Amino acid sequence: MSQSSVEESIVSETGWMRRAVLLLTGQAFSLLGSSVVQFAIWWWIVMQTRTGSAMLLATLFGVLPQSLVSIFGGPMADRYNRKALIILPDLIIAGVTVLLSVSFALDWASLSLIFVVLLIRSAGGGIQQPAVQSFIPDVVPASKLLRVNAIFGVIDSANRIAAPALAAVLVNLVPLWAILLVDVTTAVIGVSFVAMIRVPRMAVRNSAEPDSEAAAQRSSTVAAADAAATNPIAVLHRTFADLKVGLTYAMRHPYLKGVILGDALTCLMSVAPMNLTLLLMTREFEGIDLNLGFVNLTTASDKLAANELGMSVGMLLGGAVMSAIGPKLLRRSVAQMHAVAFGIAMVGVTVIGLGVARNLLLYLIIDVLNGVASAVCVGPMRTVMQSESDELMVGRVFGLDTMLSTLGMPLGMLIFAPLADVIPIAWVFIAGGLLTLPVAWYVLALSRKPVPSQR
Repeated sequence: MSQSSVEESIVSETGWMRRAVLLLTGQAFSLLGSSVVQFAIWWWIVMQTRTGSAMLLATLFGVLPQSLVSIFGGPMADRYNRKALIILPDLIIAGVTVLLSVSFALDWASLSLIFVVLLIRSAGGGIQQPAVQSFIPDVVPASKLLRVNAIFGVIDSANRIAAPALAAVLVNLVPLWAILLVDVTTAVIGVSFVAMIRVPRMAVRNSAEPDSEAAAQRSSTVAAADAAATNPIAVLHRTFADLKVGLTYAMRHPYLKGVILGDALTCLMSVAPMNLTLLLMTREFEGIDLNLGFVNLTTASDKLAANELGMSVGMLLGGAVMSAIGPKLLRRSVAQMHAVAFGIAMVGVTVIGLGVARNLLLYLIIDVLNGVASAVCVGPMRTVMQSESDELMVGRVFGLDTMLSTLGMPLGMLIFAPLADVIPIAWVFIAGGLLTLPVAWYVLALSRKPVPSQR
């Protein structure tokens, strides 16, 4: 980063480990509740409709708002209190989830209401996600970023393992309205942990601009904002000005350009069809039981949970490996870029494998490998964006990544979901995996370009 070793020492000497533990613990609770509710809602939709069009609408309402709101979320993370931007969306999401729970308890719920709640939950993520990723460098020294990001991935994977298992149990035991209240409880706990974090005094943020043009643009933008802070049109103009600065800055840096576009294109080609795994499971493996010894997969909810657990176990294993060896083997950004390219290639290959597999056990094994592949590239992606971005720009860089990656998913679903209703769904997976392989080559090619020097 362009920030000096002064900032590094300031963060290191003020108990960064305690702050990291509080942040990661708070996010773990928040992710657990959100995942349980998300799985329960999506399974309810799948089992009620069993159509690609319903999954398309669920994806549009559950993902597209996050992409659009992140346009504002990135600049907000650079301008406002990042801790507050982490806490407030959780509280708002908990509130609307309570309303949905009440509607189910009173038999008022409908697909339309569920889509509205998914929209609000997704919009909250558009504010929260860039804030969380931008907040990490505020409380963790640069030398520890890869390790913390890898641990974050392990926690995320562990939540993904626990959430579908817990959701599968709860779906068979209690009504959906009661499951929804899990998210409310974990949100309150998560917010409490994050609220206890005391952010250290950082070095003056404007000590080093990314470049003179960006500095001039930022100065004019800030001046305009100060002059008309309450004018909605001025706020909108300021937001798009910030987005333009962030886009220009990121596209000039080959590493940032590689991870941002690589993430977006992978979501477009592979993650979008991966959202159809629920349909693949219900269509291709209906009536097929699998006895694993410790569990017998017979019901639809069992198989849907096993599908989520397989990928989550893989992400946990991949995140654990990255946490253990990543800081040693991937110290330089170019090595992290190579890991991103390799991970994307693995994602493409395993998505093809999911489409080819006709045996449920083989499918679940490939599902685990797909999770490993995802973990291999996610941690280095975050680290590259955090370490290669100037501190003034990190929020906008993550906001740009969130916008493009979350936009890639619904755009891909607009193509793949209708196809899943007219052609064999396995073909959708094979096509998505094949289209992902050139993305890995593109990221690898950008890793060989020289990085512009920063002051």
